[in-house]
Amino acid sequence: MRTQLAEQFGIEYPIFGFTPSQHVAAAISRAGGLGVLGCVRFNEADELDAVLEWMHENTDGKPFGVDVVMPAKIPTEGSKMDLDSMIPPEHRAFVERTLADLGVPPLGDDEGVNTGVLGWLHSVARSHVDVAMEHTRKYGQIKLIANALGSPPDDVIAVAHENGVKVAALAGTSAHALNHVGAGVDIVIAQGYEGGGHTGDVASMVLWPEIVDAVGAAPVLAAGGVGDGRQIAAAIALGAQGVWMGTYWLTAAEYELGTTGDGPSTVQQALLKASSRDTVRRRIYSGKPARLLKTRWTDAWDAPGAPDPLPMPLQNLLVGEAHARISASDDPEVVAMPAGQIVGRCNAITPVAELIDGLVSGYDAAAERMSRTVVAREGNHLVG
Repeated sequence: MRTQLAEQFGIEYPIFGFTPSQHVAAAISRAGGLGVLGCVRFNEADELDAVLEWMHENTDGKPFGVDVVMPAKIPTEGSKMDLDSMIPPEHRAFVERTLADLGVPPLGDDEGVNTGVLGWLHSVARSHVDVAMEHTRKYGQIKLIANALGSPPDDVIAVAHENGVKVAALAGTSAHALNHVGAGVDIVIAQGYEGGGHTGDVASMVLWPEIVDAVGAAPVLAAGGVGDGRQIAAAIALGAQGVWMGTYWLTAAEYELGTTGDGPSTVQQALLKASSRDTVRRRIYSGKPARLLKTRWTDAWDAPGAPDPLPMPLQNLLVGEAHARISASDDPEVVAMPAGQIVGRCNAITPVAELIDGLVSGYDAAAERMSRTVVAREGNHLVG
């Protein structure tokens, strides 16, 4: 499964694993892929700094990456208090009424609220970049910075390149991909409709070769609906240099989600139960279209009388505390979790090393099957 991109990153397999869990990201890197830590949940630079220090200590010196949420154009943004004042009272009332109807209790006095909203702000995302570059200069392990909102600002791309860090950006159309390459982005992540989180409306099987053809020599990572070695083989056959995977890691044994106790956590119970049809693409998570696990929470936003979602970052600010309350509750029917359609294959709690072993063996078997279909031609006669 070696590709030129894997060689450039010094990794064994061209498997780029996106996750907000440092434990999962570190395990992916140790197992031969490239773990990419999602940074949007860190409201304070010091929080991220401590986690990246932990990553350094738990990756056996192997490379890893970070993922930020940063628009190319620097927006005018106010303080959190300013943003709070822009949320309509009827939206707040709807959220409170919905939580009550769903039986989601308030947070206890000892439970802090980490809304995650600040990570969607440009200024906070820029602090994430600053911390990551400092760790790069210190240890040299961070080899990739990915952006979920298109091309990062020019100066962010420049500082990444100055520190020997490659830049990747998600694209849902070939036009987006060409814009990324023109802006200096090194790697295009072609995210198909099936993917979890922010995603476009073109299916992966159509999108991947379309973007590969559009960007020419620029390497492409295939994303959206990848959860099997056969799908990795298909992605590489379509011209990708590797895969970008997110949902696949949600039921990793190393991933701590929701309320924990004996057996799978509350969120993992919901994921294990879900089929490939149990996701919806809505703007209720962040204000931009994102694929989520279908639960009673998403159903409430689809019901008659529900308000339209607010634009980013107001929607995330609106639902931030609700997400914290849902996470602290113990009901697998009420979770707020981005997940792609591949969630239907997440059927067991499995260590990351075993997950990657399964991907590699599945790829090898698919490659062997494909090799048997190749017929050598000698003159006008078929041989072999």
